[in-house]
Amino acid sequence: MTVISDAWAYLTTSSNWTGDKGMLHLLTQQLLLTVTALFIAMLVGLPIALWLGHVGRGGFLAINVSNIGRAIPTFALLALFVTADFPGTAEFGPYGRAGLATLLALALFALPPLITNSYVAVRGVPSDVKEAADGMGMTGAQKFFRVELPLALPLVMSGVRLALVQVWATATIAALVAGPGLGRVITDGFFRTNYGKGIAGAIVVGLVALALELVAAGGQRLATPTGAGGSSSKRDPKGEPGMSAAAPTVAAGADAVGAE
Repeated sequence: MTVISDAWAYLTTSSNWTGDKGMLHLLTQQLLLTVTALFIAMLVGLPIALWLGHVGRGGFLAINVSNIGRAIPTFALLALFVTADFPGTAEFGPYGRAGLATLLALALFALPPLITNSYVAVRGVPSDVKEAADGMGMTGAQKFFRVELPLALPLVMSGVRLALVQVWATATIAALVAGPGLGRVITDGFFRTNYGKGIAGAIVVGLVALALELVAAGGQRLATPTGAGGSSSKRDPKGEPGMSAAAPTVAAGADAVGAE
């Protein structure tokens, strides 16, 4: 209980939240690291995974290559990056010391769930829905943007959600190479046997992870098409049985094609 009370005392002392080494500055730094690393991973991984899922080729190779990142510890990558001449441990704008090395390591760590979920999501669109889109005269691009992507989006967002929370939690290891983020509070606390400080940092990391999870879950919910969670064989509003949840999307795409 003494450690918990020490952690509470650390969290409720305003001086611990201010300044360049304060909790607020380090929290902002870690959030910036997390969002930027996730954005880089999405920019690289999503187009490749979505395209491979659409054409149905090369997915096995892409997924297995990206999953190598699961076998390589992020800290090992970070250690290699900071000991190399580039990116090294130099200051990197608002990201702080070893900021670029940390960004690269976290971006690589975020790739596997993004690529796997996105590829599987597009490949998982029912073949009868794709055939219906082809039969309605949709081009490949129209089929992807009007049929495949809307139906795949919930699972794609699930990969983003997973990557976001994982990257946020893993970003604390940057402190082991004197990098930015809340990990510095945790490592400094335990190194100096100030366990209350270390636990306080861990509590903040956990609470922010929970908040990010809730925000990402909300985004995933918004990305889920209406009726997508229901039965695949439903009666439509006009009383016609056997319509799948994807049928309205295909119908809407067909209307758009017919209007052109």
